[in-house]
Amino acid sequence: MRIGSRWSWRLGVCGLALIVALAGKALSQDKPAEKPADAAAQAAAPAPPPKPDPGGTATGTIADVPAKEAGKPTLVEVADAVGHNRVAINIMWTLITGFLVMFMQAGFALAETGFTRAKNVAHTMMMNFMIYAIGMTGYWIMGFALQMGGVGALGTLGGTGVLDSEFTITLFGKEFGLWGTKGFFLAGSSYDVAVFALFLFQMVFMDTAATIPTGAMAERWKFSAFFIYGFFISMITYPLFANWVWGGGWLSTLGKNFGLGHGYVDFAGSSVVHMVGGVTGLAGAMVLGPRIGKYTKDGTPNPIPGHNIPMAILGCFILAFGWFGFNPGSTLAGGDLRIAVIAVNTMLASAAGAILAALYMWVVYGKPDPSMAANGFLAGLVAITAPCAFVSSFWAFVIGAIAGVILCWSVFFFERTMKVDDPVGAISVHGTCGAWGVISLGLFADGTYGDGFNGVPSTVKGLLYGDPSQLVAQIIGPVVNFGFIFGASWLFFKLLDATIGMRVPRDVELEGLDVPEMGAHGYPEIQGPPTLVHGMGALGSARAQAVPARVVAPEGGR
Repeated sequence: MRIGSRWSWRLGVCGLALIVALAGKALSQDKPAEKPADAAAQAAAPAPPPKPDPGGTATGTIADVPAKEAGKPTLVEVADAVGHNRVAINIMWTLITGFLVMFMQAGFALAETGFTRAKNVAHTMMMNFMIYAIGMTGYWIMGFALQMGGVGALGTLGGTGVLDSEFTITLFGKEFGLWGTKGFFLAGSSYDVAVFALFLFQMVFMDTAATIPTGAMAERWKFSAFFIYGFFISMITYPLFANWVWGGGWLSTLGKNFGLGHGYVDFAGSSVVHMVGGVTGLAGAMVLGPRIGKYTKDGTPNPIPGHNIPMAILGCFILAFGWFGFNPGSTLAGGDLRIAVIAVNTMLASAAGAILAALYMWVVYGKPDPSMAANGFLAGLVAITAPCAFVSSFWAFVIGAIAGVILCWSVFFFERTMKVDDPVGAISVHGTCGAWGVISLGLFADGTYGDGFNGVPSTVKGLLYGDPSQLVAQIIGPVVNFGFIFGASWLFFKLLDATIGMRVPRDVELEGLDVPEMGAHGYPEIQGPPTLVHGMGALGSARAQAVPARVVAPEGGR
């Protein structure tokens, strides 16, 4: 034991000495080198080792400014570096917020699937998944060019002016922009970093609009008809209306041409994105008709609850997270400090929408209703999307609160009066509340932001702050939206229905669309293998006699 203790003591002393020696070596490396005695020795001395900068205060110096003579940039070189970094920050901001908006596709997929029945989950998910790919392709081919081909110089993204060709007509001595004519396939002069950043950001906005009708038309829509629709909305209807508002088109110039405030203003898309999606969904749902079992013979609506409320509410949370890209990102400028106001306004409106929708249902029907509260949450977000940059936090809360109540009224109006079957409430959330959002801007914009917006000097003000003409412009916008989008979409869906058909057969709808349309159940552990003849095609026909047929689900069932 004594020998062991003695060796332990000696090893401990040696270890301590080694640690001290290593520490001394490390500290000696941080000491400034002694100056050589003469000039020759100074020239021969090695450069001092680099020093760490744990506080970050010394990182980034004049040596990091690109210059012809390193460390001695001219004033022009300094200015170029500052400008480059400003644009780089804005492009990075635009891309990152675009990534957030792209993630909203997951939110829509979960929300819509949760609010529909288990027998249709693969079909509903597939629509939400494929619209991203289909919409992106159509937008790349033609949609982006129609929307942004004549937008002009992009100030926050470097001022590049390659998107400079807008088809216009002249009426009343004024030019009315109708669509852009540059940027097809992102080819030619569109091969530009700023244009590509703008494409990504605008594309995910378009895809948000395109995915909204999949909820309103769920559980009875043929996938082949949906597939064609994806190209229609991404290449024609969405880009045209978006051009009129965001691409330099005629609605945005109502201020310059006719003195109506700053022209039609929709900061982040209450109408361009959400109302377009909601109104398109209304047209499609009307052409499709209600689901089997939704209405009794006397027209009384039957509830058809969704199969997974937790999934739906999780989807709503993901959508709210993505909205931090949707609204603040629409500045296209990370250096625009108004993004803080926009983000907080967005949060408050969502809270107000959820609270008021739940309270309304609680007071009127005795229960707060989770699905309606979740849709109220989204209704507040949709409504604040247009005015988020132009109102105070008080008005943001008011706008969201009103949206929560309007949502409830709208859902029951379409379901009971119009007899339009909307499984997830998309028409009311996005269409009705989108219209309310742009009108609220004309009422509550407080004049603290928006100087020069749409080429009009001075800030954006609504009726309560002295500019009734802005409200006039904000009423014209949704009227045009409904007239054009509903009319064009209804005609398209009627044509599609007359050619390839819009709706699945009755037996397919009763069984569920997953196997017949997709070839696989969403929940195979519960629903069994895909053995239906019409789901398996020729292979199914060959095996039909060997495999027992599934029992058809009752109307309104899972």
